[in-house]
Amino acid sequence: MNDLGRYRYVGPAELAGDDPPVGAVVVGSSAVLDRWPAGGNPDEPVTFVVALDGSLRIAPRRSEHVALAGGRDVLAAGEMTFTREGGRWTVAEVTNQSTGYCPDPDCWPAVRRALDHLGLDHPGAFTTEIVFRRCPSCGERNIVRDGDFTCALCDSALPPAWNFPPA
Repeated sequence: MNDLGRYRYVGPAELAGDDPPVGAVVVGSSAVLDRWPAGGNPDEPVTFVVALDGSLRIAPRRSEHVALAGGRDVLAAGEMTFTREGGRWTVAEVTNQSTGYCPDPDCWPAVRRALDHLGLDHPGAFTTEIVFRRCPSCGERNIVRDGDFTCALCDSALPPAWNFPPA
């Protein structure tokens, strides 16, 4: 768990630019989604971050989270799928899948606040929770799969608690 409630970029340095990706938008209201996708595909998830000011930012799926965040720390990051139901936008799926920020599933409250602020219905929790751990032996970023807390690179044991450097 990240006690500070914010995440810094922990991915490859060469991706850490601050130019926003093509099609990136700050979702100031659900009406922004009526104009989506600006460079994206409406049938696939979007990359999202919750910025430190609590705003939801989205970009086409293959965009880098760090670029969407302008190289800054975030409150949450992942992927999200929007659908239209009864004339309203809703969030059908949302994950914390971001290997650049490796956010703990405990970042959900920041996502919920951003979506609630926009009046968007949502699942109430991540539909898929990703568990990230940093290997204390080799430093590799890992996704824990099926409860196997073993480093994919060096086979060392991964810690049970979130352990990336704090923002």
